[in-house]
Amino acid sequence: MSSHTVVAGAPVAEGAATGPRTRRGSQGDRSYWWYLVPMGVGFVAIVAVPFVVNVWVSLHEWKGGSAPMTWVGFANYAELMGDDLFWSSFRNTIATILAIAVVPTLIGLLLAAVLFDYIGRTFGAQTASFLRATYYLPQILPIAVAGVLWSWILETRAGAFNSILSGLGVQNPPDWLGDPSIALYAVMIMLIWLQIGYPVVIFMSALQRVDPELYEAASLDGATWAQRFRHITVPSIRVDIYVVVLTATIGAMKLFAPILILTKGGPQSSTYVPSYFSYRNFFELSRVGYGSASATVLALIICVVAGGLIAWQTKHMEDR
Repeated sequence: MSSHTVVAGAPVAEGAATGPRTRRGSQGDRSYWWYLVPMGVGFVAIVAVPFVVNVWVSLHEWKGGSAPMTWVGFANYAELMGDDLFWSSFRNTIATILAIAVVPTLIGLLLAAVLFDYIGRTFGAQTASFLRATYYLPQILPIAVAGVLWSWILETRAGAFNSILSGLGVQNPPDWLGDPSIALYAVMIMLIWLQIGYPVVIFMSALQRVDPELYEAASLDGATWAQRFRHITVPSIRVDIYVVVLTATIGAMKLFAPILILTKGGPQSSTYVPSYFSYRNFFELSRVGYGSASATVLALIICVVAGGLIAWQTKHMEDR
């Protein structure tokens, strides 16, 4: 009788113990949503509302300020589709993606691997850290300072580049920022210099998570630096590479300040980018509706590109 009572009572005791715990767990799970409230409020105030207002303005013809707004519907977008300058600015974006996302990522990956797997082992961690900080220095410079510095470096008559070329015997050094055929490449040189430190810091931080015994075992087995780089370094930080490429690509598509400081879209509109196109229509040509339309198209293209990169990354990681 007593044994039956114990068996019969066991489920009741277990249920009594787990019931409140389950309720507390569900309440705790719901409480985490409150941590998303500040982010949600910030997104609505900083991103969603301005974007909706921008779309609304793009459906009007407006000179800004107290000037009247005239409803034109999708006329601004129709004009934009046939604007050669707008689409040429997007072609220039391909060059900025190469200069900000592709080339610095490749160089940064090699530099990070050398600093971590060779310099750090041979000369010590402090030397590697000093070099890492040196590469990152351009990132902490104000963009205005970097622009003025490179304006002097690329100056035609007394710039550093042309002074070096003249010293090597070049009779007619190039006009880096004044020649439409090379101005964009000159800007790309600055962008590469400006961006290299970002992937170096990210990748070296990621390599800190890699088990050093992997490198030691590979070295004992006779693996060369190139083999360790290919089979250990790259696979170990693959996710971080994706993150750098994604963020750098978005940054390249939004590029504005270096163009404004160095070339202002010139010469002959050869360095126009979409952000500068929108800026000029907003503030210099007083075509606020048209500038809003170009900004809306740019935002949508950035969302599509970012979504495509994220989907490709997710699929690639699942396949592995």
